[in-house]
Amino acid sequence: MAGGIGSRFWPASRRSLPKQFLDIMGTGKTFIRHTFERFAPIIPAENFLVVTNAAYRQLVLEQLPELSTEQVLCEPIGRNTAPCIAYAAFRLKAQHPDAVMVVAPSDHYIFDEEEFRRNIESCMEFVQQRDALMTIGIRPSRPDTGYGYIQTDAREEIAPVASFREKPDLQTAMSYLAAGNYLWNAGIFVWSNRTILAALERHLPEVYRLFAERADEFGTPREGKAVGEIFAVSPSISIDYGVLERADNVYVRSSDFGWNDVGTWGSLYELSPKDSDGNVVPERIQTYETTGCMIKAPQEKAVVVDSLHDYIVVDTPDALMICPRSREQHIKQVLEDMKQMDDGRFV
Repeated sequence: MAGGIGSRFWPASRRSLPKQFLDIMGTGKTFIRHTFERFAPIIPAENFLVVTNAAYRQLVLEQLPELSTEQVLCEPIGRNTAPCIAYAAFRLKAQHPDAVMVVAPSDHYIFDEEEFRRNIESCMEFVQQRDALMTIGIRPSRPDTGYGYIQTDAREEIAPVASFREKPDLQTAMSYLAAGNYLWNAGIFVWSNRTILAALERHLPEVYRLFAERADEFGTPREGKAVGEIFAVSPSISIDYGVLERADNVYVRSSDFGWNDVGTWGSLYELSPKDSDGNVVPERIQTYETTGCMIKAPQEKAVVVDSLHDYIVVDTPDALMICPRSREQHIKQVLEDMKQMDDGRFV
């Protein structure tokens, strides 16, 4: 899944070039490239499908040259994850009806990729033998309020899901950590294509019906027109809320491969190596009496920072953001306000 705009990484991430197509981690590779290479040892290139916004088709093909145009499924408008997954499922039904589907966001960071692949392969084996909807749960290392949680009553590596919980407040997150049977919801799913189609039909019939009525057009030259008409009227709903929270055949795979959704500048700060003053800054940036800051600027620009503490500073050719790390959640509101400036060209 590669259709988001990464708004919390403004001003680096824009509608024209969002987070998944950027090298925000400074590794020399974009998020979507990392994701492709993470799966490549266990999934052949011809078996990948990328669901993205129609505006990003060429970006996907440029960054993943191993894929053909037919492997890039274009949403005309974002409708959250349930229609996105339904689109991929109906395409697979037309071409590979017995396939196992692994659903993954394109912009997460994984520390131990070998362990990640071992976990995914165990999930694939599990769903090949059972009518199961599988989700990956990360064993929490801290009481994080930025993630949804998955409750399970069993301690096995793979266990039935008891409940899904929304992002908690700090006290609730601390109680989840103490209880020991709550996992972070990573938003990574594994199931057979037949199982997810049956689940959509049962729990989201309004979405399923839209795609089923045009099923014979998927994998044909008429697919694009059909998808445009489907998405124009489809409800916007997540797969978690629309299917997983309602189904009784959901399992979770407890995992510990080092995962971060890298959802904010703050999470990137926590992930990144720091200098002796706790700053995340390139060597070319000069800092004086500055601590706990993340500073990004164009390589060709000389930057000097003096007496700044716990700030995020991101400079791009046409936009500059200076924000306390404690206020980074305000970035989404800033973007709403920026939409009114110059016809939203800075968003």
